[in-house]
Amino acid sequence: MPLKVKEREYRDFKFEADDIEEKKTVHGYASTFNQPYTLYSDDEFEMREIIDRHAFDQADLSDVILQYDHSGRVFARMSNGTLGISIDDTGLAVNADLGGTEIGRELYEEIKGGYTTKMSFGFRVNDEQWESREENGKHLEIRTITGISKVYDVSAVSIPANDGTSISVRNLTDGVIEKIKAERLAKFELEKRKTLILLGYEGGKTK
Repeated sequence: MPLKVKEREYRDFKFEADDIEEKKTVHGYASTFNQPYTLYSDDEFEMREIIDRHAFDQADLSDVILQYDHSGRVFARMSNGTLGISIDDTGLAVNADLGGTEIGRELYEEIKGGYTTKMSFGFRVNDEQWESREENGKHLEIRTITGISKVYDVSAVSIPANDGTSISVRNLTDGVIEKIKAERLAKFELEKRKTLILLGYEGGKTK
């Protein structure tokens, strides 16, 4: 089921402080490859997402910035050498030097103390694949992101995950789920009509 999503999206991963006091550096992964995670789940539907190993091959990483909750002050950025972004076999690795500003040093202490432990990244998808199947009584949709055109920022986040990602994820899941529901309803009505015809009924009346 193809679906093109042009909006900026956000996903959360872990942020850690390096145990080298004078450097004030933090590190983590903005994404990890080929590790499915659940975006949405209820009694009937589940949506999972996977980031392909080559999703960042053509991505624009020219001047990614580090923020807090994707807004406000910039704590580090690639153009001045305080933020490093690299791709390895695990995923998109992030290293940042927070020692250049007072607020950066404060954020470092929050991360080191375990008060802020999650990192999110903002990105735009330009290529994806979808797989649909039934699993354990649920309709399962799997979205594999095969191409990311732009990474905008990486951010330390105060509240991990769902609320921070809910705008883009909800737009994505609602569109897919509503389409599935409509398809299921149409299929049910078609099967019901076929059954009535076979039983000699049509429009509620016996032929």
